[in-house]
Amino acid sequence: MKNAPYDNPADKKKILILGGARSGKSHYAETLAMKSNKEVIYLATAKVLDNEISERVKQHRLDRPQHWQTIEEPIQLADTLRQWSSAERVILVDCLTMWLNNLLAENKAQQMQDELDKLLSQLATFDGPIIFVSNEVGMGIIPMGELTRQFVDEVGRLHQQLAKQVDQVILMVAGLPHQIK
Repeated sequence: MKNAPYDNPADKKKILILGGARSGKSHYAETLAMKSNKEVIYLATAKVLDNEISERVKQHRLDRPQHWQTIEEPIQLADTLRQWSSAERVILVDCLTMWLNNLLAENKAQQMQDELDKLLSQLATFDGPIIFVSNEVGMGIIPMGELTRQFVDEVGRLHQQLAKQVDQVILMVAGLPHQIK
């Protein structure tokens, strides 16, 4: 793998940035969004359910430019993307694994499948640059719990399907970007 340059998202309309916890994926995505010289919509998917997540969200807010518009949408990602899609702006989605976790927590299999299908089907017609951030969770041991195994499987399938549709895939390791596609 070779290191990926800080490409201009206008050159690559759809980007998927993967990495482990604290790998630098959000910072890299934010750098790409800034370099676009376009309006940035930060689409946050986290549900703040405990103090630790609250602190993470607080830090993410401090790290990004204040003039960026933040939209919080934990479930209906595809509908929100459709609403804000524009060639004049870049949308940064942070993060897909939180979104998928939210869908699994709803414990409604059909709703989860519907939301996944909507996202994947509309991605082909999405108008404007989009940067997806997601955790690579499938590089460790097979989890013991059924729900955790389901989460790892669903995330892996989502990443594979997105990787087929996006223009660029970056894997972040120790703060360094590695171009996969």
